[in-house]
Amino acid sequence: RGGACVAAAGSSGEGASGECRVLPPSPARPGAAGSWAAEPELSSQRKFDEIKKANQAAAKKLVEDQFSSSSEDDDEDAEVKQGKILAKTFTIYTSQTDGDASELERTRQYMNEAFQSGAMTCLICIASVRRNQAVWSCCGCFCIFHLVCIQKWAKDSLFLVSSPLTDDDFGKKDYPWPCPKCRFEYKRSETPSRYYCYCGKVENPTVDPWLVPHSCGQICEREFKPSCGHKCLLLCHPGPCPPCPKMVTTTCHCKKAKPVPRRCSAKEWSCHLPCGRTLLCGQHTCENSCHAGDCQPCPRVSKQRCICGRQTAERLCASPQWQCDQVCGKRLPCGNHTCEQVCHAGPCGDCPRSGKRSCPCEKSKFTLPCTEDVPTCGDSCDKVLECGIHKCSQRCHRGPCEICRQEVEKQCRCGKHTKRMPCHKPYLCETKCTKIRDCQKHQCRRKCCSGNCPPCDQVCGRTLGCRNHKCPSGCHRGSCNPCPETVDVKCNCGKTVIKVPCGRERTIKPPKCKQLCSRPPTCHHPTQEKHYCHFGRCPPCHQSCQKTLTCGHLCPVSCHDEALVKQTGLHQSAGPWEQPSEPAFIQTALPCPPCEVPIPVECLGQHEVSPLPCHSANPYSCKRFCGRLLDCQNHTCMKECHHVTKLNSNADGKKAGPECSQCEEECTKPRPSGCPHRCVLPCHPGDCPSCLQMLKIKCHCKLSILYIECLKLTSADLKEKELLISCKNQCPKELPCGHRCKEICHSGSCPLNCSQKVKLRCLCKRLKKEIQCSKIQEGQVSLECDALCKEMKRKASEIKEAEAKAAIEEEKRRQQAELEAFENRLKGRRKNKRRKDEVEVEQSSWQKYKNLIMLPMFGVAVVMV
Repeated sequence: RGGACVAAAGSSGEGASGECRVLPPSPARPGAAGSWAAEPELSSQRKFDEIKKANQAAAKKLVEDQFSSSSEDDDEDAEVKQGKILAKTFTIYTSQTDGDASELERTRQYMNEAFQSGAMTCLICIASVRRNQAVWSCCGCFCIFHLVCIQKWAKDSLFLVSSPLTDDDFGKKDYPWPCPKCRFEYKRSETPSRYYCYCGKVENPTVDPWLVPHSCGQICEREFKPSCGHKCLLLCHPGPCPPCPKMVTTTCHCKKAKPVPRRCSAKEWSCHLPCGRTLLCGQHTCENSCHAGDCQPCPRVSKQRCICGRQTAERLCASPQWQCDQVCGKRLPCGNHTCEQVCHAGPCGDCPRSGKRSCPCEKSKFTLPCTEDVPTCGDSCDKVLECGIHKCSQRCHRGPCEICRQEVEKQCRCGKHTKRMPCHKPYLCETKCTKIRDCQKHQCRRKCCSGNCPPCDQVCGRTLGCRNHKCPSGCHRGSCNPCPETVDVKCNCGKTVIKVPCGRERTIKPPKCKQLCSRPPTCHHPTQEKHYCHFGRCPPCHQSCQKTLTCGHLCPVSCHDEALVKQTGLHQSAGPWEQPSEPAFIQTALPCPPCEVPIPVECLGQHEVSPLPCHSANPYSCKRFCGRLLDCQNHTCMKECHHVTKLNSNADGKKAGPECSQCEEECTKPRPSGCPHRCVLPCHPGDCPSCLQMLKIKCHCKLSILYIECLKLTSADLKEKELLISCKNQCPKELPCGHRCKEICHSGSCPLNCSQKVKLRCLCKRLKKEIQCSKIQEGQVSLECDALCKEMKRKASEIKEAEAKAAIEEEKRRQQAELEAFENRLKGRRKNKRRKDEVEVEQSSWQKYKNLIMLPMFGVAVVMV
């Protein structure tokens, strides 16, 4: 087909690996030499590919072994998570028992198996039970099976049980099916059809990593066994429910002690006092300590008479009635015979030979005295013989009938042959049965079989699902029972062992051993780090190297005797068409790194002491400013940290040296308070000279400009400054009262004690008085009206009232006149429109008397003026 199937050779070139690859056809070349040259090229390429794959697989395995220790951390995290889930499941139960979890060990074992990978195994298919698979749990042994497996098991079991039945009997009886492990029987109607959690509340429970596998996370609430009226308090869990933790008040078995509070699971208790209950003998009491159930039979011995009362013997009180071995022997009512019963109670009864009696063949009856025997009737016996077909042909006789001696045509048991022979002899032919027995494998092979072949007596011998043992049961149909054997799976050291169903030892992970690994170290350390027992290579050593370096310190890094190093540059690709190979790792010892021990080293300018690694502990520049005080005693050297030569051994270490810079700044020393001028000298040590410049300053009142020497102003105190800045003129500021300040030019606010004289009048403005302005501002003086002012004020108010009344009356008359004029217009007096109505207006009281009132008032005003 244009290709070749070749077996890829191993890395050594010996044998074949069994890999079949189809190679592309090589182009045809003329001559045999071309085909001969292509074969070595193809072979070398194949070998190169095989070696490349082998190296990649070896490097991958080495890396996996090297970093396999990281799974220990994952295992530890899984154990912590498992512990939290168990604690959450047991919280409600332990709250009832004050933290006592001793009764939960069996339940804890089932839950640990539920978490352990591979521990939960379906015994039907010998496969692990996973979190996301539908399961069913037996209520007898609490073993867990796949739902599909147990449904098939129940169906096969019911078919095997009901297959020997006839059509008439099929379906009349509800045959059970057994659990594969404990053989607990279930009805046909109890065959599981749906997936429920352990407590049976939730159908198809969701997979939750923070719950027990196949659990709903709700409270179990299954009734305890034996039933006590309470329900399980654990969260939905596998395995049996623990004993009831509730507290109940109960008394002892004998009811003598006072009721005490006890655990419901241990509510039956004994007070250890004598029971004291009357025994069945009616004479003695129970001497055992307080116990449950009925009292034991009385253990005492007493003299008791037999039923007939003839003999007396020492017997247990528990069995007062007994029979002796003597025949009764009492004379019966007939007077001829005696009672032949053994020791009995009550009357003996009538004579058994009295009344009508039958002959031996029971065809004739006779009435004879009890002293005479019944004669034979002389008729034929006619009793059915043992063959069940023929009758006895002898005359009526006493004793058993003879065997049937008639010759009949008899058929053998299998019904294939017939033969004439005596009726009492059985007939079995030599033909062997060829029917298949109920195992559906072997023939019956029994001579002259009736068709109801017995079960197969051979051993099944089929290989079980474990692939290790053969079925020891009798030959049968259907699937064999699960292998009952268990296999020990051990850790590397063999000290930790778990038992798993036979056949799971090839797929289950070894148990986690808590013993320390005892292998010798592979590095230069005398002992290796403590780690648990494991398979494969030990994890890399993480102890500190502690080798002595050239500087004398010890190497502090982790051990590097067996470091994985990636190899590069070993393989050069033939061209861009070749795929890059996976990196190869080799295990080799690496040299110790440079010493990193911190050594205190001072910088060049002696500013700081920093710890530097031992391998680079040399003087250095800290990159700060030098900071040494220059000759001006005011500034410091601004060069980067540098070396300074000491001219004098006793010189201060902070004084500038010849390598430092020279100060070229102006004097920046602070000036006296108030002096705005700069120092006339360059940067210098000591104090600056006095300032002799003149200052141009305005006075306090801001009206005059003064020229003052700077030194006088800066050296003066507050009073002197007040005088120096004053222009000695009157203050031009205006006081709040409106008068000018009388003080000489001053600073701050003007005083409020105004001494100006002002006139003060009363409220009616008639009286007046001259008073100091400050007293009026302070409100200390006031001028009140006298009696004359009050009289004038009263008269003025009366005049105003009179004027108001007159104005009101005038308004009323005006309104009345307007009303009358309006009415006249309405009456139709249009002919007098042009005539002017002359209305005589009466003078008001004000117009009459105004001259009399105003003359006195003018007179009073003239007098006041």
